[in-house]
Order: sequence, then structure tokens, then C-alpha cells
Amino acid sequence: MEPCLLYSVTDGIATVMIHNPAKRNAMTYDMWRELPPLLDKLTVDRHVRALVLTGDGDTFCAGADIGSLIERGEESQGLAVTAEEALAAFPKPTLAAVRGYCVGGGCQLAAACDLRFATDDSAFGITPAKLGIVYPASSTARLVSLVGPATAKYLLFSAELINAERAHLRGLVDEVLRPAEFDQEVAHFARVLASRSQLTQAAAKEFTAGPVARARVAYWAEQARTSDDTSEGVTAFLERRAPRFSWTLPAG
Repeated sequence: MEPCLLYSVTDGIATVMIHNPAKRNAMTYDMWRELPPLLDKLTVDRHVRALVLTGDGDTFCAGADIGSLIERGEESQGLAVTAEEALAAFPKPTLAAVRGYCVGGGCQLAAACDLRFATDDSAFGITPAKLGIVYPASSTARLVSLVGPATAKYLLFSAELINAERAHLRGLVDEVLRPAEFDQEVAHFARVLASRSQLTQAAAKEFTAGPVARARVAYWAEQARTSDDTSEGVTAFLERRAPRFSWTLPAG
């Protein structure tokens, strides 16, 4: 099979898999280009309530395919930024499930997800300093927001890899798990995300992204007022049952 992005939807969870095992799941030019329209498709799919991004086999993503960089360097980097921004803007919860290497463009994608779970033998690095490439400003800002300026400088200046434990301590990773329990824990947490109120999640995702205009605050207040999610949540709590939230993203 040619390098590509594979995806499936099961029980409200979309799983997007980076598939390029011959090159440790490096992202090719075409794969960068595939991601935004795939995310658009999953955004409007009302069956999708959460998204898990992972890699095929025991590697998450070893970065951008060097062949793509040589052939279409500036254009390829522009596509990578577009893909990263599309992933960050995806309006439903996103979870990067990281095994093994999460390097360069792979770390760029993981950082664009809302949350990151990793096996305890995984490794993280951002390596443009090994290639003389200027790391994108938006990607740098996102990294700083996660790990702070000091760790961002360490990663960007040195291009050295750090282990999962250190990535966790610095805020790059949210959970570190043993490989034997990784799939089960990721699946469990994805189900948790899918079971919660999309209204709460979508508003929280927008609010945590940065300054919010008054019009958007008013918009979410109106969505809450006209939604059944609050009454359903309270009723379910009182009846000691799982809530059945019904709010979904408005079309368009």
C-alpha cells in the first residue's frame, strides 16, 4: 500500500492512522495535502464525537519525508502548516496516541492535538536545526504554549530527542502508559471523550485557544440556552444514569 492516511469511525470515535511504515510513518507531500479535507469530512460527520491520531505499527511519525522536502521544500512546509492548523482547528476533541518516535513533523501534528498519550518507550524531538530549516512561527508558538519558552528553545536549538517521562514533566505529554496497556487506555479515554457533551467541549476548545470576542461568548450562551444538554445532564445525574447528550455542531 502506498503511503497514505487511513481512517475509520467506530462508536463515535474517528481513528486517523499515519501509514508509511517503510519510512517510519514519515509524512509525504501527498499525506500533508490529504489531512485537511479528511478533517473537513470528519467535522461534518455527526457520528464522529472524538478523533484519535496515531501511527501504523510501533512508530507515531518520524517527521516529514525528506524526499518531499528536497523536491518541494517551501511548498511542502506550507502544506504541513496548513495541515497542522486544520488539526488544531478541528472542533471535536483530538487525542494523539504516540508509540515510538514522534519527531519533526510528527511532533508538529501531536502538538496540534488537544491531548497526547504516549508509551513509556516513546521519544519526542523537533529537528529542523539538523537540516537548516526555519521552524514555522505558528508551530513555534504552539510549542511554547505547551512546554514554555525554555523547553521549546531546548528542543528547537538542539534538535535532541527527549523521552516520554521528560516530555510529560514538561507538558508535552498528558499521560505516559506501558505499551501493554496503551491500546486499552487510549480506547477507554476516547470513549470517555465521545460520551461527554459536545457543546461543553466545543465551547471549551474555542475558549482555551485564546482571546474570545464578545460575539462568540454570546453565541455559546445562546447554544447552551437552546440546547437540551444542560437539562439532560442534570436529569441524568439525579437519575444516576449516563447522560444522552444530543447537541452536535451546526452544519456549516
